[in-house]
Parts: sequence; structure tokens; C-alpha cells
Amino acid sequence: MGKLTRADLGIWLINLDRDTDRLAGMQRQLDAMGLEYTRFPAIYGKDRADELMTRVDATAFARNMGQAVAHGQIGCYASHVAVWELLVQSPYKVGLILEDDVVFHDDFLDSLDLALAGAAQWDTLRFNCIRAKWPVSQGRLGKYSLNAYVGPFTGNATYLIKRDIAAKLAPTFWPQTRAHDHEMNRFFHHDYRQFGLEPFSSHVDDGGVSTITGTGFGLVRKFPWYRRLPHYRLKAANYFRRAWWLMRKGHLRAKRP
Repeated sequence: MGKLTRADLGIWLINLDRDTDRLAGMQRQLDAMGLEYTRFPAIYGKDRADELMTRVDATAFARNMGQAVAHGQIGCYASHVAVWELLVQSPYKVGLILEDDVVFHDDFLDSLDLALAGAAQWDTLRFNCIRAKWPVSQGRLGKYSLNAYVGPFTGNATYLIKRDIAAKLAPTFWPQTRAHDHEMNRFFHHDYRQFGLEPFSSHVDDGGVSTITGTGFGLVRKFPWYRRLPHYRLKAANYFRRAWWLMRKGHLRAKRP
């Protein structure tokens, strides 16, 4: 897939029905940039727990994440996969997936256009993160560094995903065994190029209140340290898995402009 433009782009905003203030804030920002979007009514995990839990391997989730799965994590996961399925059915070649707590920087449109023009160089591309450790430059798109990451690269608030990649990933993401961004970080397993564009042109501001993790992470039920040992082992092993995949694909050595 070569150069793309905004004409090739579909935009989906994931937003819970009850979060009207967040929707209004996102609409103001997107309208100011002239970006048309489709609102996806986010799946509220608590309301559909009986249905969604049939698609979760709770034992594997506890082992992989070091915590019990929360309803919000299930709903978030299901929402992103559902949006991917909509992208697959759409005429668009790429989707911009947004959560409703994003703050766009003044250069966001510039970064978006450069990312689309450089679409041959990535499969998914993030414009912000929770963590982005051990970046390895894959070259530059304008003033931005296109980075792969040997360390954890998480956070799904603003990212591009190609339609063919969405078609490849959506059926393979079930059953759920991790948080959605952690499953995406297993690019070495799913075999696709997950990169970030830095400096990031957006960030997240949820006011300390998350529908996924609760106020001050109050809904996160982490296990005692000794029950988290399998999680720590997995985290350490994933550094090697990411590095090995990047090396095999020729992405581990930093590329200069």
C-alpha cells in the first residue's frame, strides 16, 4: 500500500452513551480540524458481562496481566475489535481509531497527513501512548521519527490501522487474554508492523477518571507481588520476543534520514 490521503481515511470515535461531555469535547476538536467521524457507541462491559465473559480466558488474563479482568477492560477490548470489523466492511483503506479522552496538538493534522503519505512504512501507527520504551527509529516522516519499540508500547487512544491488517487481526484477538493494547503489543505473534510517530501529536486527559480502570485506577485489582511472578516473567520474555521479531524483519537497527 503506497501513499494515502484523507480521502482513504475513515474515522471512528469510541464513546459510551453516558459520556456526553466527552463526546462534546471531541466533537469540538474534530470539527475545528475539519475531520468527519463516525461515533461508535462503546460497549459497556458491566452491562454485557455474561455475554462477553464467554469470550474471555480469565485464567490466562490473570496470568498475563497479574490482575483479574475488569468489566471495563472487556468492554474496551470488544469495542476496538468491533470498530476494526466496521473498517473491514467499509470502503476505506485505513481507519483512525479514537477514544474520547484525546487532546489533539496543533500539529496533529500535519502528522496525520505525513503518516498517510508514508503508509507503505507501517501497518498500525500510534499518535500517543501510555508507555513507549526503547524506541528504534525506522526513518523520518517530515519532522517526525517513525519508531519501532523493543520495550512496552501501550495506549490505544489515537491510532491508524490499515483495513487489511484489521481484517487479519480481528478474528485472531479472541478469546481475550490481555488488555487490548497489550495484545496489540504482541506484534511479534500477529506479525505486523506496529510503530509510533514521535514527537506524539496528541495526548490523553481523562481527568483521572477512567471508565476502564476507574477513578485513580480503583477498578484495577492487581494481585500481590508473588502472584504476579508469571506476569513479570512474561514481561521480561516479551522484550526478547519483540527484539527478535524486529531483528528478523530488519527493523532493529536505527535508520538515519
